[in-house]
Amino acid sequence: MRPLRGIAFKLGSVLVFIVMASLIKATSAHVPSGQAVFFRSFFAIPVIVAWLIWRRELPGGLRANAPMGHIWRGVVGTLAMGLGFAGLGYLPLPEVTAIGYAAPLLTVVFAAMFLGEEVRIFRISAVALGMIGVLIVLAPRLSLVSDDAAGVTEAFGAMLVLGGAVFAALAQVFVRKLVTTEKTSAIVFYFSLTASALSLITLPFGWVWPTPFEAGLLIGAGLLGGLGQILLTSSYREADASLVAPFDYASMLFALGIGYFVFNEVPTWTMLGGAALIVTAGILIILRERHLGLERARQRKAMTPQG
Repeated sequence: MRPLRGIAFKLGSVLVFIVMASLIKATSAHVPSGQAVFFRSFFAIPVIVAWLIWRRELPGGLRANAPMGHIWRGVVGTLAMGLGFAGLGYLPLPEVTAIGYAAPLLTVVFAAMFLGEEVRIFRISAVALGMIGVLIVLAPRLSLVSDDAAGVTEAFGAMLVLGGAVFAALAQVFVRKLVTTEKTSAIVFYFSLTASALSLITLPFGWVWPTPFEAGLLIGAGLLGGLGQILLTSSYREADASLVAPFDYASMLFALGIGYFVFNEVPTWTMLGGAALIVTAGILIILRERHLGLERARQRKAMTPQG
């Protein structure tokens, strides 16, 4: 285990994914979200395949033992991506990032509902704290006293992003089931493949011919998506998940910087306060998972016959 390298890979993946989202946001005024999903997914495939060739994990790394599991994960993950990309056209980048933090909180709930995982009062309390933060971020966008067109548009965008977080959490539940039978390389590859195919369903609903500049941004987003996935996977190879997972929240710092300097987006104190609660809840859950993991490891060690 090389923890510093794992942290570096994790921070790299977080930065790459935020830049990727920024490229998608820059095209959102003209390019439909379904088309953006296609570019993001399709142009990630060559990067992933090249990485697998370099690691000598082809073709064995692509063996699918649970093909339907990959399909369902692809459907749910594609919906999450499409809704999130659509929301980028309506809300500031830091706000989209903050609402997206609801996904790991909801994963705790869905894992208890669908996988039978035990969730005790500590994690329930942390999830509740995080969801209060989500409501604080959402509240200004969902104000019933706002009847102007801009307010309605922002409320619609907030609902899109929140819907994306819900589907992202469901996707993580499918991933938790897949990792018991599938290699990470297969999960990553087949998701990109499935998302590319599913995004074509939106072709009759208004795809546009992008300008050369927009095409460059979209292709760049796909390449960065593949690179980000590789960095993310590599981070978990180098260090414990409980160590690198909290660095996910560095994405807020990157989003604030890019939002301010690139898109001229000034965050509100309400958004920052809500985001702080969500981040606190997420870190509490990660620390609790680490504690429980250490406890289980000690119990296994105590039960192992000595000699």
